[in-house]
Amino acid sequence: MADGLTTARPERERPRRPVRVRLLVQYRMVPWWFRVTIVYVLARIVTFGLLAAFARVQTQNSFTLASPRYLDFATIWDGRWYALIAQTGYPATLPIGTDGAVTENAWAFMPAYPFLVRGLMEATGAGYAVVAVTVSVLFGWAAALLFRRLVGRFLPEGTATFATVLFCVAPVSTMFQVAYAESMGVFLLTLALWLLVTRRFWWMLPVVVVLGFTRPTGLAIALMMVGYLVLRFVRRSAADPLSLRAAIPPAVVAVVAGLVGLAWPTIAWAVTGVPKAYTDTELAWRQSYIGRHELVPFAPWIQGFDWWFHEPAGGVLLVLVLAGFAGFLLMPPARAIGPELRIWSASYFVYLLAVFFPQSSTWRILMPLFPMLAIVARPRWVTYRVAVVAVSIALQVAWMYSCWWINGYDWTPP
Repeated sequence: MADGLTTARPERERPRRPVRVRLLVQYRMVPWWFRVTIVYVLARIVTFGLLAAFARVQTQNSFTLASPRYLDFATIWDGRWYALIAQTGYPATLPIGTDGAVTENAWAFMPAYPFLVRGLMEATGAGYAVVAVTVSVLFGWAAALLFRRLVGRFLPEGTATFATVLFCVAPVSTMFQVAYAESMGVFLLTLALWLLVTRRFWWMLPVVVVLGFTRPTGLAIALMMVGYLVLRFVRRSAADPLSLRAAIPPAVVAVVAGLVGLAWPTIAWAVTGVPKAYTDTELAWRQSYIGRHELVPFAPWIQGFDWWFHEPAGGVLLVLVLAGFAGFLLMPPARAIGPELRIWSASYFVYLLAVFFPQSSTWRILMPLFPMLAIVARPRWVTYRVAVVAVSIALQVAWMYSCWWINGYDWTPP
């Protein structure tokens, strides 16, 4: 007390949390699906800017006039084939070149995506470009959400989210906003893998059927299910037995997937009357590289590496690619993503080795290997993660320049 007055004690200030801690708390209060949506939207804005920049310098070509609008630029290449299918369907007669071989035609493309686009066009009255690109964007968004749920079963929250960031900015993530079936296919594949991991085999059946008519994955899915059953048999235990009753559902999925893988070639045969209508059509795309050849399983990669790099360099590089892929899947950090996702990656790679000729569209064809992004995302160093994202965006630019953008006579389709 002084001069008859009491002196109030100053209140002790509460210690303030560091800014980083407060931001982390606020971040965790945001629903996971909203965080993924923000990442996906930002990634699509970046890719939109890159595509728009290439469109501004695009010269007149067989698809567009000079400096086309975004939607026109996003519907070139295979987007024109899908437009043709959406408008007129498939030809009953195969086109034949002067050498007597089947030439490029619509039978190389599965019907689910263009028919869905056609149905939405009729329902909404919107044009092909608007509907096709919108369908791709929405399926890509759904795939990103589901991918986060899938890898979240194996990885810590932060790592699973970063894996989703890589999923959204991957070098060929441009496919999520152009008129290609990849976006729809990636969503259906992610759903099939999630159902496999959660052992909801009967629910896999309709997904596998639709997926098989979206992208040619039926035989790879069948191989994956066989591999899954073999692994379950080898690892069976009292806690996780593999009874006949438990083996039937995945076995049925394997059979159905195999039948779906053979269904489209059979349909092409039935419509055109040509037994090898589908395979001959697919072979037309590689004739400009190696000439006319019959499809011999596992020969295309040998032929491709020989054409691109010549012997003996081609053979050495092919061995290194195979060894590198196997080593990546077998290294200890890869075990974190579970056996199912690794079995799928190996099965799809084997399928590509059997039937696919490596050329400029290889990078797009490798999209179904996206579960491996969860392995790449595991290191937690900030510098590493920033660098990986930056490299991914830089590779988007490189891919657009070499594959999407048309510079004169372009023989490197995406």
